[in-house]
Amino acid sequence: MNKESDKRIYVAGHRGLVGSAIVRTLRKRDYSNIVTRTHAELDLTQQAQVRAFFESQSIDEVYLAAARVGGIHANNTYPAEFIYDNLMIEANIIHEAWRAGVKKLLFLGSSCIYPRMAQQPMREEYLMTGPLEATNEPYAIAKIAGIKMCESYRRQYGADFRSVMPTNLYGPGDNYHPENSHVIPALIRRFHEAKMNGAERVLIWGTGTPRREFLYVDDMADASVHVMEMERSIYETNTTPMLSHINVGTGEDVTIREIAELISKVVGYQGNIEFDTSKPDGTPRKLMDTSKLARLGWHPSVSLQAGLIETYRQFQESVTGN
Repeated sequence: MNKESDKRIYVAGHRGLVGSAIVRTLRKRDYSNIVTRTHAELDLTQQAQVRAFFESQSIDEVYLAAARVGGIHANNTYPAEFIYDNLMIEANIIHEAWRAGVKKLLFLGSSCIYPRMAQQPMREEYLMTGPLEATNEPYAIAKIAGIKMCESYRRQYGADFRSVMPTNLYGPGDNYHPENSHVIPALIRRFHEAKMNGAERVLIWGTGTPRREFLYVDDMADASVHVMEMERSIYETNTTPMLSHINVGTGEDVTIREIAELISKVVGYQGNIEFDTSKPDGTPRKLMDTSKLARLGWHPSVSLQAGLIETYRQFQESVTGN
């Protein structure tokens, strides 16, 4: 076993959409010393627990994928929980990782960090240049704080703490809650249930006109490992001390109407699709400029249709128990 593959790597949030994909990707690359903890075993909002964990585990690298996440409804309904839990998780992990001498950390943020009316596609330097989308502002503020914590610990202590900002993610392990999930899992569940129940129509929030970019989660995990494995000098040459995050996405977007129509075809739903224009749309458009990561040698490999087909296949397995 070589030295690289023997590193002790802690994946925070390994049961979530992104964390589980990172674990899959690391194992495919022959990293065998992966450390995980469930919420019952380690409450990341409790600093004493996080400190004890890092003091006892001799962790070399951290992928910080743990977060409280959700769609528009969840963000609007639980704003206090979204800002508190995410601030506490990232503050505890980043600080205690530094305190324990962790060699390298990757913080995973979100494209919602950019202003609501940011120029499209969104470049890394657009961070904090305008007001955020109101429906997810508490979550976005927490994610911005995580980026700035990594930058601050790098500037003050020389810590090799990095950040990547993914676009909208989907794939195996997603949350299919009828109210608190993101758009793709919510639509997959809705169209599946409509097909099973023979419903004549599926009603979708908003006008269907906002544009969104979607990235298959295993592509996101692959990009995360790519950035983590990058030589420090290369990462620092392509970022600046106070603008150090890197966008991850496909560079292509579709309307909500288009994604709904595509999902309905993948699911095999034959009824009508209607839009409830009294409901909020959220940000008009969120398209990432991913040219920096492309220059650094990474490109996505899973098409939207292929990703949706595989995601629906796994969703069906989860609901049937097969």
